Amino acid sequence: MKGPLFYSKILLFGEYGIIQDSKGLSIPYNFYNGALKKEANPSPEAIESNGHLKRFVAYLEKLQNEQPDLVSFDLATLQDDVATGMFFDSSIPQGYGVGSSGALVAAIYDKYAHDKITVLENLTREKLLTLKTIFSQMESFFHGKSSGLDPLNSYLSIPILINSKDNIEATGIPTQSFDGKGAVFLLDSGIVGETAPMVNIFMESLKDKGFRTMLKNQFVKHTDACVENFLGGDMKALFMNTKKLSKVVLSNFKPMIPEQFHGIWQKGIDTNDYYLKLCGSGGGGYMLGFTQDLERAKASLKDYKLEVVYQF
Repeated sequence: MKGPLFYSKILLFGEYGIIQDSKGLSIPYNFYNGALKKEANPSPEAIESNGHLKRFVAYLEKLQNEQPDLVSFDLATLQDDVATGMFFDSSIPQGYGVGSSGALVAAIYDKYAHDKITVLENLTREKLLTLKTIFSQMESFFHGKSSGLDPLNSYLSIPILINSKDNIEATGIPTQSFDGKGAVFLLDSGIVGETAPMVNIFMESLKDKGFRTMLKNQFVKHTDACVENFLGGDMKALFMNTKKLSKVVLSNFKPMIPEQFHGIWQKGIDTNDYYLKLCGSGGGGYMLGFTQDLERAKASLKDYKLEVVYQF
């Protein structure tokens, strides 16, 4: 048995901001994917994944009992499949901010949900919000609090524009130009990040009035501008605003940036070779880089592994 593939995602803009109603833009990233599987001779990783699934199924059973109007699953088949060794076979790195749990949530919903909303329907805003709510509840098992966006992106495999908490829409992004000099890339920190502790630090910081003011007047403002610039194809303004965003993050989100990267982050701002931002919750995993000259960024970051996500 092997189910359909579900892809990783990248939140280009909006990490943390979307909790405070900033805009956000999430795109599928087909380099990594995962699928539900059964094998006659499972590997140790498959056995471990199966153990995680058992706990997840118990959580989904509780969710269905508590919120029967939100979502219902074919629990008998799901429980039987997990009891007979089903696991999630995934190349998506965990703790890297590219949506490993989101792809699993999407795969389970796709295979076992009753009356599921599908990508083939006319995806109205109401349907998108319903899916987001369902996925938010399902993914909370992994993170404690989830926006539901990662699974939504993975499930639909289309770019999602977040205008605010209650206003999301499918969107188109400018076509890639594979011989373009500009690029968005992933920079590997080599450290696994944990989402829950980072979100907790952020929620604690929100109790501080100065932090809330910075978030509204700088972080959210620059994030919104970046989303509009990117979708409008205004790359000159995009880099101007990404630089501002990079500065604000370095000044105010230090715990989310691994210490050994503080200098590299600042170097990008000083040289204009690249600008770094968080990819997901931070604390490790990937950082997201924006550059107007990919070769220059590669030379500047020659000791690090870069993965190009998007070229323009």
